[in-house]
Amino acid sequence: MTIRDIIIKYSEVLKEISDTPRLDVEILLQKALGDIDRIYIHVNINKHLSKEEEEKFLELVEDRIKGRPVAYIVGKREFMGLDFEVKEGVLIPRPDTETLVEEIIELCKNKKDISILDIGTGSGAITVSLAKYIENAKVTSFDIEDIPLEVGKINAINSGVDNKIDFVKSDLFSSIEGKNIKFDVIVSNPPYIPKKDMDTLHTQVKDYEPYNALEGGDDGLDFYRDITQQSKQYIVENGILAYEVGHDQAEEVSEIMRENGYAKIYTKKDIQGIERVVIGFKL
Repeated sequence: MTIRDIIIKYSEVLKEISDTPRLDVEILLQKALGDIDRIYIHVNINKHLSKEEEEKFLELVEDRIKGRPVAYIVGKREFMGLDFEVKEGVLIPRPDTETLVEEIIELCKNKKDISILDIGTGSGAITVSLAKYIENAKVTSFDIEDIPLEVGKINAINSGVDNKIDFVKSDLFSSIEGKNIKFDVIVSNPPYIPKKDMDTLHTQVKDYEPYNALEGGDDGLDFYRDITQQSKQYIVENGILAYEVGHDQAEEVSEIMRENGYAKIYTKKDIQGIERVVIGFKL
């Protein structure tokens, strides 16, 4: 089969389980052909795959047909122009979260010696991106699980910012409880799916991505309440508290921040027009 044949055939096959079937096929082809650049596929669209290459692709696409996310199959995902290693046990970075990162970068530009705390390391997408794109940033990254901290460290090294990041095992603020440590920015993309909605998630999410990185309590707001309430003693005056939120949570999270003394609260929409980010300032 040629690359063109495979793209046509398996884009149709993956339509039932993927919103981006052709992209999925092209990414799997990249892996099957030896981690080649995607442009190679388009330039060599009429290339015949060898028997070994075709067998490798079929193995990968069979995994995808079962519902396993492409990012876990190929072991990486692009975010903010950077390649992030991912594996089961860490949440896969999503384009929605770039809105949060971009807003923090904008707020911190031209400032010196910015200290940032990211609660919930995941793959390290937020942590590493902020360290990469904010020149004078020093980032601390908390996670309660070992796998995200391990993956985050790998991605920090790969992006050349490991000297700007401290990865710490911590249940929210437990590792600094009672210590006089304050940050200029506290950011989090916490679990925010209501418990009742977990079973309605797409198979590739609910069956493969870590449950504890998704489920946010009965109404999805547990972590916003806990982080906001505890953050007050760990954030400087005029410091920034920044969240990613679920598609219908911006108003409720804004109110939680307001009740805890945060001011100048505003929201930002993602590329789909959904209020995805909530920002507040400690006065």
